[in-house]
Amino acid sequence: MASMVSTLVGGIGLFLVGMILLTEGMKAFAGDSLRRFLARFTGGRISALLSGTALTAIVQSSSATTLATIGFVSAGLIGFEQAVGVILGANLGTTSTGWLVSALGLKFSVTKVALPLVGVGALLRLVARGRWAHLGFALAGFGLIFVGIDTLQLGMQSLATRLDPASLPGAGIGGRLLLGLFGALMTVVMQSSSAAMATTLTALHSGSIDPTQAAALVIGQNVGTTVTAGLGSIGASAPAKRTALAHVLFNLVTGVLAFLLLPLLVSGIQRGGRWLGVDDGALQLAAFHTVFNVLGVCLFLPVLGGFARLLNHLVPERGPHLTRLLGPMVAKSPLAVDAAVLTARAILEELLTLLRRRLSPERPAHPAERRERVLDALRTTREFLAGVPSAVQLGERHYARHVSLMHVLDHLDRLAEAAGESPGLERVLEAEEVRVVHAKLVAAVHAAREALRADASVPHSLLEDTSRAIAAERKRSRPHLLTATAQGKLPPIRGATILETVRWLDRLAYHLWRVGEHLIPADPAGIAQAVLPEGPTKVNEDDDPPPRDSPEPRDG
Repeated sequence: MASMVSTLVGGIGLFLVGMILLTEGMKAFAGDSLRRFLARFTGGRISALLSGTALTAIVQSSSATTLATIGFVSAGLIGFEQAVGVILGANLGTTSTGWLVSALGLKFSVTKVALPLVGVGALLRLVARGRWAHLGFALAGFGLIFVGIDTLQLGMQSLATRLDPASLPGAGIGGRLLLGLFGALMTVVMQSSSAAMATTLTALHSGSIDPTQAAALVIGQNVGTTVTAGLGSIGASAPAKRTALAHVLFNLVTGVLAFLLLPLLVSGIQRGGRWLGVDDGALQLAAFHTVFNVLGVCLFLPVLGGFARLLNHLVPERGPHLTRLLGPMVAKSPLAVDAAVLTARAILEELLTLLRRRLSPERPAHPAERRERVLDALRTTREFLAGVPSAVQLGERHYARHVSLMHVLDHLDRLAEAAGESPGLERVLEAEEVRVVHAKLVAAVHAAREALRADASVPHSLLEDTSRAIAAERKRSRPHLLTATAQGKLPPIRGATILETVRWLDRLAYHLWRVGEHLIPADPAGIAQAVLPEGPTKVNEDDDPPPRDSPEPRDG
């Protein structure tokens, strides 16, 4: 008895270690490719569904895909409806493990191939560098999965001689429900629905349980995967909690549907298997797992929009709108800078709305509440970035984007400070020196605001041209204004007000240009590669403007 238990536990352990190595190795080998893939191919419902299916089949872990999706939603890099589509796909992708185990692991003795695979993988991990070392981990994990299945079969063969399936529950609804709960517990304890599924397949293959009992266990295991998503959403943003809730509701509804149709589905799959000449219980169980997940997808996919709206209602947004993406969960992930960049874009849009009002002669009053929101958001963003791990460890490009973001926050701070000043625009707007630069700045603010609203890049070339033109106009008008004042053609107070207003507009234009220059889009999908130059990136540029009355042209 002790030998049988140790064999079973050892087999499960080997399988789990293999799954961990395979999952982590594939994720590390792919690197940012997985992030770019997920961000690039989740535009529509079908593409999001297929992306989730493919990613889960690659990394062999629906939990990994679900947690990655929660991270993307938390950072604001994909929409909530697309995230739900990825979750549906992850549930389809996780059924690939059942087919792998039933078609290969239980059909053939692959230990002779698996053990050399473990050796090759371990050797590659030792001698290779970078991504190829991670591929060695994945190969070793893949081999260990089959070694674990072989060990599990040995244990299950001993168990089959001691255990009569008739002594287990499963004949009635209560018995099936009990098995379903046990299946969910298996997933929670093992922290892997794939390991629980492999154990169930092996038990069915050895005759320890019958097909109906195995199907009830699989339903429970499918529901048990929601625990990981639930734990992963603790302390996350509202969109992340909605994504976790979507996973829970999908698996629960799908599980209930499969439970109600269990006898019908099992019988139909058995008949279909016999008609196809496939009378293998393990393959039929893998088919059952796939079929009821496909039924769930067919149920949810047509109403995905309504389902997303329901979850938005159940989990409303709380806290400040501008910093809603900056949760503690995101701060610990590689997506932290992406989330902060998106937050900076939101802050800039709020500042541009403030400036538009501030530059309007009909509404010269300073909207203090809006400006205070901006300043609070900037403080919160800096506090968030203080808890982010050193970006240097994540690569040169990531580091360059982090430094660019710090430039952006500095210029946003100065822009907000300047927006709070009151130089008396409404009193001197008719003056030619003010009217010309005011019109240029208003046009630039409008263009930048519309670009942000359309989720496009900030038009930094236009902002640069505007800033340089206003600086040139300021330098041209200053001696003219001082001369006119000295000659008595212009009252001193009015001349000083005009000059101060032009300086103020120049300062706004300069900091707006520098924000646009540094505000590189949040980019898991490769945008940064198009914006950042190849090779070392200059990150220590002096962004302070030159003395405002310097006769030399500004060098930016």
